[in-house]
Amino acid sequence: MQTALPEGIRMAHNLKYFAVTLMLLITLSFTFERQAHAYVDPGSGLLIFQGISAVFSGVLFYFRRRLKNLFVKTPKGIPQSSRPS
Repeated sequence: MQTALPEGIRMAHNLKYFAVTLMLLITLSFTFERQAHAYVDPGSGLLIFQGISAVFSGVLFYFRRRLKNLFVKTPKGIPQSSRPS
């Protein structure tokens, strides 16, 4: 008769099982690799770089107020809600 595992242990076990399965699938995909005989445009790398930089800029823009609060000290007398942004 099996006893029920605590939620945290069961979740860790499931995560470990998922990670091992994913590594096995990745390993198998590289093991049975075939030649592609495909052409990659030289501008593709720049397109990937542009996408990554756009995501990074978007994240910075989205979290700009929180990042600003990390580097700027607020005066003690002014409440947080009435400060100019």
